[in-house]
Amino acid sequence: MANKVEVKDLLEAGVHFGHLTRKWNPNMAPYIYMERNGIHVINLYKTAAKLEEAKEALKKIAASGRKILFVATKKQAKDIVADKVSKVNMPYITERWPGGMLTNFVTIRKAVKKMSSIDRMKKDGTFNTLSKKERLQVERLRAKLEKNLGSIADMTRLPGAIFIVDTMREHIAVKEAQKLNIPIFAMVDTNSDPRPIDFVIPSNDDAGKSIEIILEQVTSAVAEGLAERKSEKQAAAEEEEEIKETSKTTATVIGEEDDEPVKAPKKKAKATEAKKEANEVKKAEVKKEEKKEEKKEAEPTPKKEKKAEEKKAEKADDLTKVEGVGPKAAEALANAGLATYADLAKAKPEKIKEVLTEASSRMAHLDPTSWPKQAKMAADGKWDELKEWQDKAKGGVE
Repeated sequence: MANKVEVKDLLEAGVHFGHLTRKWNPNMAPYIYMERNGIHVINLYKTAAKLEEAKEALKKIAASGRKILFVATKKQAKDIVADKVSKVNMPYITERWPGGMLTNFVTIRKAVKKMSSIDRMKKDGTFNTLSKKERLQVERLRAKLEKNLGSIADMTRLPGAIFIVDTMREHIAVKEAQKLNIPIFAMVDTNSDPRPIDFVIPSNDDAGKSIEIILEQVTSAVAEGLAERKSEKQAAAEEEEEIKETSKTTATVIGEEDDEPVKAPKKKAKATEAKKEANEVKKAEVKKEEKKEEKKEAEPTPKKEKKAEEKKAEKADDLTKVEGVGPKAAEALANAGLATYADLAKAKPEKIKEVLTEASSRMAHLDPTSWPKQAKMAADGKWDELKEWQDKAKGGVE
């Protein structure tokens, strides 16, 4: 995990400064330490704890391969977000939140494709065939699209999470993410409402130093998640290479054994004896395993139950790949015994709704009607079909 943030560093960066007491939101009361000179002071110990929780969740999302969209259109945060987020290759909005960015994602993707088509025109020479006036209009359109949507050109589908600086200013982004059940991470000041936010980071969202220290911690967690994903891919590739090499060596050994009878009949006799010995050893091992299994069956029931629970934990699937299921919803389903795609596919939407509302009243608005259908496709390994369905249902376009 990235270096744990110190309360002293947060204090020096001015993260504890809130707004005037008359501008406060009463829902922020649990995160306020005191009031001094008419200004609320944020409890930095709670800020540090909530920041670590958010970092852990963001790391998991990045490791799963999903994109995290960063939103900060206020003057103090623009340059900081663009600088920090571009280093981890994540999409960000710093100019203006385009209405329907998430809920009408198909139209936004068309605008991004228009930008790439203009680039193709410049490469293949068709741009030069246009008149001077038309070229000027196209260039202005390209500049406008680059300014507003250039940073999300690589975001081909809806993000796995959204990080917001100043939820009061970006209230439209919050509502759109809520509507699509996208997990919301945000820096929340004393004048904001923390209730719609899944991962609240109580902090000063007006000072540049405060925004910088929080963004630095968050992006370092995202970078760690991406590094983990890369190492897992490399390990899988190395395993495949080892399997190929072992298959080649076994093939050559079998070929040598086939050639031996023609050259030396004595070697053939030795090989048969060696095979007999190997078969005897195998039989002895099989008998040992059978005895072990008999002992396991004779074990008391608590041990069996523990082992069954461990096996279930090992076989648990990543339910967040089902569109609409966030990290908290996945945890609630797993606790209720719906930890795999197969279990979720068999469950009824009414039962899933009960599980979610019992786990947290904040998840009562979730609509699990399509979850069993998506889980069935995932359980059957129909990932392309699932992805196509999700894109049609939620507006994502590859």
